[in-house]
Amino acid sequence: MANHDSGIADKVVIITGGTKGIGKEIAQSFLKEKAKVIICARNKPQEVIRTGENNADFFECDVRESSQVKALIDYCVTTYGRLDVLVNNAGGAPPADSSSASERFTRSVIDLNLIAPLGFAQMAKNVMVNNEKGGLIINIASVSGMRANPMGVAYGAAKAGILNATETLALEWGPKIRVVAVTAGLVLTEDSRAFYGDDESVSQIAETIPMGRLGDPEDVANACIFIASEASNWMTGTNIVIHGGGEKPSYLSATTAFESS
Repeated sequence: MANHDSGIADKVVIITGGTKGIGKEIAQSFLKEKAKVIICARNKPQEVIRTGENNADFFECDVRESSQVKALIDYCVTTYGRLDVLVNNAGGAPPADSSSASERFTRSVIDLNLIAPLGFAQMAKNVMVNNEKGGLIINIASVSGMRANPMGVAYGAAKAGILNATETLALEWGPKIRVVAVTAGLVLTEDSRAFYGDDESVSQIAETIPMGRLGDPEDVANACIFIASEASNWMTGTNIVIHGGGEKPSYLSATTAFESS
């Protein structure tokens, strides 16, 4: 998407949850732009994440553990001299009935999807301020934080919190640090495939989306590349929504008013 004049080349980028799905695609996209990329996750990927001759550096880290996050940032600064971009991508939650989900489950979901990225952002900011041009924090959010999210109240609430945090941190930390959210819609990944079902089910879901398909991880990665490029250097405290036009309101299936469109 971006060209070699994007200003991304040689930037040092950390991507949480960067070993699969959306995070892996974001990592590969930054590698294409010749950035220096560190990916982190609790488990090492089965193969090296690479694009051409550029490899992502892997660091084992549970983003919920502040000591491990600090170790990762220390490694980044020691190895690469600085940190330019943090992509807070790690997150997720299995479906759970709102009337019976345990307090422990709820806390674990909010810890991973809200507390952890806030803590990571704080530590990242404290080293980014030493850069001449500051730094950028990209928070990967979800449409679940912008609408009702049945069977996932804690996840939706956490992602809604990320959107507010994006605005708040941009206000507090600007102009040195930019903070931008990317809200992903229904994106098809190896993990979400199990949730969305077989090909027939995916096709039926796609019919509810104006663009006629579920999102690809590349759609979200392209937004991240744009945000990190020189073309968006006045963009902060905002939310880029990547959802193919959203989901059609359910009442449309009960009316004939739109049949001719």
